[in-house]
Amino acid sequence: MSFDVPEDKRYLESHEWTSTDDETVRVGITDFAQDELGDVVFVELPSVGDTVTAGETFGVVESIKAVSDLYSPVTGEVVAVNEALFDEPELVNDDPFGDGWMLEVDADDPTGHDALLSPDAYAAQIE
Repeated sequence: MSFDVPEDKRYLESHEWTSTDDETVRVGITDFAQDELGDVVFVELPSVGDTVTAGETFGVVESIKAVSDLYSPVTGEVVAVNEALFDEPELVNDDPFGDGWMLEVDADDPTGHDALLSPDAYAAQIE
């Protein structure tokens, strides 16, 4: 099976993705991760204003198969959360790289995003 690995994102080994607009870092889980989880039924996210730390958990995604921790790719302040996921957690399955995004972080060091896995390296990991 082939999974979508967009070229404009960076990846964690724990299957989160990031994108950046130089101001904030947007975070979600990958197509591979949502497929492994199965139907997502609940997402727990931090609140706007909370601080997340690179490599530490920031929330939980619960599916019909499992409960999985979510890991932050960067350290910084949460400036937005995708509140649509509270009512429609299935957006994570339907559109993991679009409407299923999870949070945006004002990163203390936005260049930390660049140190994450490249699309090619992530694709090799999930093969």
